[in-house]
Amino acid sequence: MALSPPPHRIALLFNANKGYDREVIAGIGQYLNSTRVEWDLYLEEDFRSRVQGIERWHGDGIIADFDDPQVVEALSKSALPVVAVGGSYANAARYPEHIPYIATDNAKLVQLGYRHLIDQGLSSFAYYGLPPAPGNAWAAEREAAYAQQLLTDELPITIFRGQPTSAGGWDNASEQLVEWLQELPKPIGILCVTDARARQLVQACQLAKISVPEQVAVVGIDNDPLTQMLTRIPLTSVMQGTEEMGRTAAHLLHQMLRGADHSQTRIIVPPVGINVQSSSRHQPLRSPLVMRARHYIRQYGCLGVKTEQVADYVGVSRTALEEHFRRELKQTVHQALLQHKLEHAGELLISSPLPLADIAVRCGFTSLQYMYAVFRREYNLTPKQFQAQHRGAEITDSTGNSA
Repeated sequence: MALSPPPHRIALLFNANKGYDREVIAGIGQYLNSTRVEWDLYLEEDFRSRVQGIERWHGDGIIADFDDPQVVEALSKSALPVVAVGGSYANAARYPEHIPYIATDNAKLVQLGYRHLIDQGLSSFAYYGLPPAPGNAWAAEREAAYAQQLLTDELPITIFRGQPTSAGGWDNASEQLVEWLQELPKPIGILCVTDARARQLVQACQLAKISVPEQVAVVGIDNDPLTQMLTRIPLTSVMQGTEEMGRTAAHLLHQMLRGADHSQTRIIVPPVGINVQSSSRHQPLRSPLVMRARHYIRQYGCLGVKTEQVADYVGVSRTALEEHFRRELKQTVHQALLQHKLEHAGELLISSPLPLADIAVRCGFTSLQYMYAVFRREYNLTPKQFQAQHRGAEITDSTGNSA
């Protein structure tokens, strides 16, 4: 009886400590599970990408992050089949020669975020990017694509790159970001090169007491769950097709191991869609007091704050604030607090596996029974029924339609 050949030994050269890289790796895993292909995968134990000595690795193939210049250099003379994954380029000459390349569509990522901000009724726009660096070519491509969008629409091009993130320079970087935000016209929509940059921007708005999204509507790129957890105001984000990139890369390498020639293959993967959250839901308001109050509610509304605390933050009496809310929003401050809790609970019911009791606590309801009572009164549904009816409703595809 013939023995089965040993599994191919495949190296994955990614920094799996990053959400983007993890999702690409997840796509590779999905391909293996769906096709029953057996690969012996090499991945650093601490999930970092180390290429030193890779030329001495006795394997059969490599899938690698070609946004990393060190990886590109290390694999430039590799005799093994290599599939590259990275950012797309407007200039096709920038893709590596004789290596198949799977890329995220930077132009469409930017276009989707920009169109969403336009749909919010905004007419002023800016961009928060990254400073030039050897590993930031993808960021430069996004910035150039955004600038071209504004140029095409005959709008002013406002771009801020800031400083690299470091512990020592954090305070200075935050001060510069606050200064830039204070100089911008309001209201304005700002697209950020990543979710990490978007989180920094929201924090700077909080420091500067700039209301998000009434004065500054924010959109990130990556839809990174960790960043979402670390951002007080839920972050709107464009979702890259990272898992599809991983599946496609694995498929190409599988074919190459069986003799196929993909040396000239270039595949550009579009974004999956946009996850719309509070950070970009712009609603024009005339009263600066209501803007400040809603900004405070978005940060602390699920922590059990009362109307008096909101009024104290704004710096007016409860009666005065209530009058502004009735005139501007046709509701009381208490109703705005309750609406915020309901919206946050709805988002968690749709996207989170948390038990209902935990969701009630996280959203500031005094008990699960009270959350049930509020849902029945406001939606004529129990939380369970709401979850079943709306799961997936907040995700829109790249055309803007419901998924």
